[in-house]
Parts: sequence; C-alpha cells; structure tokens
Amino acid sequence: MNRTDKPVPVLTIDGPSGSGKGTISRAVADALGWHLLDSGAIYRAVGYAAGMAGIDLSDAAAVTRCAETTKIGFRDPKDGGETRVVVNGHDATDELRTETCGAAASAIAAIPAVRAALFDKQRSFRRAPGLVADGRDMGTVVFSDAEHKIFLTASAEERARRRYKQLKEKGLTVTLASLLREIEARDERDATRKVAPLKPAAGAVIIDSTAIPIDQVIARVLAVVRPG
Repeated sequence: MNRTDKPVPVLTIDGPSGSGKGTISRAVADALGWHLLDSGAIYRAVGYAAGMAGIDLSDAAAVTRCAETTKIGFRDPKDGGETRVVVNGHDATDELRTETCGAAASAIAAIPAVRAALFDKQRSFRRAPGLVADGRDMGTVVFSDAEHKIFLTASAEERARRRYKQLKEKGLTVTLASLLREIEARDERDATRKVAPLKPAAGAVIIDSTAIPIDQVIARVLAVVRPG
C-alpha cells in the first residue's frame, strides 16, 4: 500500500509456455517503469535446485522443503541484457530456460504445498510504482485483485517454432518435433491440474499472438493499462 492506501497497480500476463509472456512482460514493464515478476523463473529455480539436490519430483514433502529453503535472486545486467536468475548463489539463467527445467517447473507447480510456499515470495514483488506479473496463475490466484489482466496465447506450432529459435541461438541441441511434443504435454498438464489450472482470469483481455508482430502485441497490452 502507498500513503493513500491505494493498492499498488498490477498488470498480470498469463499464458501457456512459449506464448511470448517473458518478452512482452519485460518490454511492457520497461515502458511503464514498473517492476517485473517472472513467476515461471521462480518455479524453474526450485525445479533446478531439486534436480541439483537429487530430489525425486514426485516426493511432495521433499520438493516443498526445497521450495522453502531455496534462495532465489534476480540480477539486472549492466549491459541491459537478460535478467539473470541466481539460485543458491549460482547463476542458473541458461539452465532455467531449457525444456527439461520447464517440465520440472510444471510438475512441481501441481503440488499445493509448493505453491503455498512460493505464494508470499511472489506477492512480495508488488511494490510502487507498479508490477507486471508474468506467469500462469497471476491473474487467477496470486494477484486476483489486479486491475489489469492479460491472457497471452499462440498456437502450439508457433510456440514450438519460437522456442526452437530461442534455444538454437543459445547453442542448444533441440528438435522442433520434440519441442512441440513437450509443449503440448505441458499445456495438457497445466490446463488439467487440480491446483490453479492454466486459464484466462475473469475479465482478462485475451490476445492471440500467433500472427501478430511483437511491437503490436506490446501496443495492445499497453493500451489495456493506458487506454486512449
């Protein structure tokens, strides 16, 4: 809350893997001068930490303890590039962007106790002058009171192509077919999980970015926050 007890404004941008949430959220946060929360990175960080500790992701109690104890930090690079994610003192940014880490994040996100453990950590990002929150349940659960809500999507084929290009540019060996299978499987898991399933929040503006240039998507999102 600020001095007038008016809630700090929040724009939530939810959507499936590869829909462009990260790119759009970062650009919109920069344009507004607001803080940015990449909630997916938090879940990926816990999945990464669990993997490094040799924890079985089906062991809910062990994964929850990992969520409670993992130290996660975000560091803005001096050159204006990608925000770095530090997990237990290690810069794990590149590892977190792999589909393996994404699958781990999706698996642990289905554990209610893990979501509860990370809830307050995500809420703590709500600071003046405002917050752009990128994730899957930002508008439905974590910031259900947000004034502005977006659900960003794209076809599975387009999302696989985008992720393929992104990972190849990072020098990783991937195939388009395997990425498509992983994205479709993750869509199914995220949409059908019992806890906070992936879906548009009530009143959210739905944007399909399949055939829309990035600059136009950014303009549409900004128009939601700054109409007229």
